[in-house]
Amino acid sequence: MGHSFVPFWALGALNMSNNEEIQNTEEQQAEATEERVDSTESFEEKVESLSAELEAALKEAETQKDVAIRAKAETENIRRRAEREVSNASKFALERFAKEILAVVDSLEKALELPSEGDTANPMREGIELTYKLLIDILAKFSVEQITPLGDSFDPEKHEAMIMQESDEHDANSVMHVVQSGFSLNGRLIRPARVIVAKGKAPEIDEKA
Repeated sequence: MGHSFVPFWALGALNMSNNEEIQNTEEQQAEATEERVDSTESFEEKVESLSAELEAALKEAETQKDVAIRAKAETENIRRRAEREVSNASKFALERFAKEILAVVDSLEKALELPSEGDTANPMREGIELTYKLLIDILAKFSVEQITPLGDSFDPEKHEAMIMQESDEHDANSVMHVVQSGFSLNGRLIRPARVIVAKGKAPEIDEKA
C-alpha cells in the first residue's frame, strides 16, 4: 500500500489556515467575554439606577405622608377652634341676655318681699309669684341656675358677704339671709349670691372679775 505525498507548500498553507482559525476562535472568545462583561456591568448599573429611583420614591412618599398628617392635624385644630369660638360666642350672647333678665328677677323678688295689705293684694301677689316662678323655670331651661344658699356654709366662690352678724340661731359662717340671689350659666358663675353671714357671739366679759 503506497503513501500519498503532500507537497511542502501545501503543509505550510494548511498550518497557516489552522493558525488563522485558532486566532479567529480566540478573538471570538475574547469578544464574547467582553460582551458578557459589558452585559454584567450594564445590568449592575440598571440595578443601581432602579435602587436609587426606589429610594427616592420612598423618601418622597414619606414626605407626602408627613405633609398629609400635618394637614389633617391642622384641619382638625381649625375645626375644633371654630367649634369653640361658636360655642363661646353662643354662651357669651346668652350670658349677656341672662344678666339683663336678672334685673327683672330682682324686681319680682323685691315685690314679693313687700307685706300684703288687704284682700285686693292677694291676687296681685299670686300673679307676681306665678310670673317669678315662670321666669325662673324658663331661665333653668337655658342652663341659667338660681343660687339661693340660705342655711348653707358660706362659699366665697359663689357667695358675696355683705355683712356678718352675730346669731344664736345659726351656725357660725353660715348664710343666715340672702339679700340677692346668685346665678350660674352652664355651671359658670355669672353673679354671686349676696348674703348675710352668721358669726359666733363674742364671749361675754365678766366685769366683776
